[in-house]
Amino acid sequence: MKKIFYSLCLLILTSCSPYTLINSEVYNNADLAAYKTFRIVKPDEGKLPPMMTIIDYYNIAYAIRGQMLIRGYKESPESDLLINIGLTVQTKIDTEPALPPGFYPYNGYYPYYIYPRSLYWQSYYSNAKLITGIYKEGVLSMDFVNIKEKIFLYSASVSTILDSGQGALRNVSEINQAVQTLFSGFPVKPLKNNSGN
Repeated sequence: MKKIFYSLCLLILTSCSPYTLINSEVYNNADLAAYKTFRIVKPDEGKLPPMMTIIDYYNIAYAIRGQMLIRGYKESPESDLLINIGLTVQTKIDTEPALPPGFYPYNGYYPYYIYPRSLYWQSYYSNAKLITGIYKEGVLSMDFVNIKEKIFLYSASVSTILDSGQGALRNVSEINQAVQTLFSGFPVKPLKNNSGN
């Protein structure tokens, strides 16, 4: 009974996640289970993405490290398996057609025309859009690369809507939740003895 209750609670919590897995794809027929070690890109190997602070980097790297460790990987600075981190924040605009198909302009706000206005208005305004919302979307991405052979192995991205006035990243627990969603489609599952952690 406890297992059923625990599974139900886990399902409810994960279904309410504000994070959406955008993609999770293996490339070049990579066998990610064949790798035993990994390393996470360091800030001195490039530069931090805009909107990412060094604290954000360490929090994300820590969450990724935890996901890799529960899957049985070991961290090693000499590993050929490099995990690269990306962050994008962009403004999105939601729109809808100004005139839906079959729309007749008279709806209580426009005058009623003798000759149906939709016969000429529709074609003129068919590509007109109304802005229904403007928001910021944050996307956290990770790439797995065999850095020695320069072979792209795996990529995953997770997105969320950012609150206005908020930075690109949130608190540590939300970063952990985003990274957990990021790994939800990863082909190597957590080891059984680590699944409760």
